[in-house]
Amino acid sequence: MFQNARYLTRGINEQIPPITQLLMWQLIDQRRAQTLDYLQVFDLTEEDGKQIIEHSQEQQPHNQRVIFFTDEPVTAHIYVIDDGNNSTMLLAEEY
Repeated sequence: MFQNARYLTRGINEQIPPITQLLMWQLIDQRRAQTLDYLQVFDLTEEDGKQIIEHSQEQQPHNQRVIFFTDEPVTAHIYVIDDGNNSTMLLAEEY
C-alpha cells in the first residue's frame, strides 16, 4: 500500500504548506513495514505557533502525534486514500 503514484487535490495544494504535505507522506512511508489501512487520517491543529499532526488509522489501530514549529500552522482534517492504483491526499470536505 501507498507505493503507487501520489496525488494532491486542489484544496491540499492551496491550503496545506508543502513541508506539512511532505511530513504526512513521510509518516505513511515510515509505517509501510507495518500493516497500513487504505485510509490514513490526519488531524492538523495549531497551538502556540506549533503545528500538531495527529495521524491515525482504523484497521490495525494506530495513533501518532507529531509537533513541530512552523510559520504556517493550519487546521484541517485530511484523508490519504490508496485505491490500489493511486494514493490521493485530500481535505475531508473534498471527499
